[in-house]
Amino acid sequence: MILAMTAFGVGSSVSGPPAPIYGPGPAPIAPFSLGQLPSRWKNPEPWAGQPPALMVATVATDPLGTTAYLAWFRVERTEVGLYPGSRTPAPSAAARGPESVPTTGRNRLIALFNGGFYPQDAPAGFFTHHTLYHPMINGLATLVTTTSGSVDVVAWRGGRHPSAKVAVARQNLQLLVDNGRATFPTNEPSLWGPTLHGAPAVWRSGVGVDAHGNLIYVAAPNQTAASLAQIFVHAHAIRAMELDINPAWPTLVLFRGPGARGLQLFDQNPSAWSTRYFSVGEKDFFGVYLRTRPGVATPPF
Repeated sequence: MILAMTAFGVGSSVSGPPAPIYGPGPAPIAPFSLGQLPSRWKNPEPWAGQPPALMVATVATDPLGTTAYLAWFRVERTEVGLYPGSRTPAPSAAARGPESVPTTGRNRLIALFNGGFYPQDAPAGFFTHHTLYHPMINGLATLVTTTSGSVDVVAWRGGRHPSAKVAVARQNLQLLVDNGRATFPTNEPSLWGPTLHGAPAVWRSGVGVDAHGNLIYVAAPNQTAASLAQIFVHAHAIRAMELDINPAWPTLVLFRGPGARGLQLFDQNPSAWSTRYFSVGEKDFFGVYLRTRPGVATPPF
């Protein structure tokens, strides 16, 4: 409540908009081995304002020093867009947008990261910008956002077509993590996608959510499904799903300034590049933007 100044001095009270309420930041990442300190998060884009909309961290996941790259997105300050590529989802008559980063909204773009498998490798639902490209499949792991801006990773139970409250729904395989623990299927390598040369441990990526509804992205080399799940568990994700795998695809791009300036490939994947999503490509991808209005998500398309 704010006291208004009138011609007679301090007078009637005026109610302004309520101050935003933000949840806590990300918890330190639990150590992977004895003697290792918890990994701390850093704000790579201070230009985006406070409290940080994005925090990042790196962590050694084994004695050989394999590095995992993590990003945490504050749900109250961000919104997520999903963009088709030329081959994912499968070509159709439905409008596909630019198949690259849209020019609108770039002033509030804070990150880009890869989507999931080709449809021929893993049938899955794909919904964005009011368009259902592939019907949803009950039981599959799904990154889902709503028109109010909430985000979750769930085992889908909503039927073939998302409700009007859903803004984005991208499915890929089954849950890696549920109730804060790795799921039993992570012990079966054959369930988690065809790998380059049949190697069990390859570049893998995924997304999860913490207990406060914030999104967590992970990319790391030399990972099995089981080890990727453990990274999410150490990062305090309560649910998580795998996205794309193999060296060609995991990509996390950050920016040193508004307007998509100062691109940087955070995940240090030698097979990826920072400008990948600024021209038409085969694969779908996600863009994360600063939110313009509390309780409303309107990512550009």
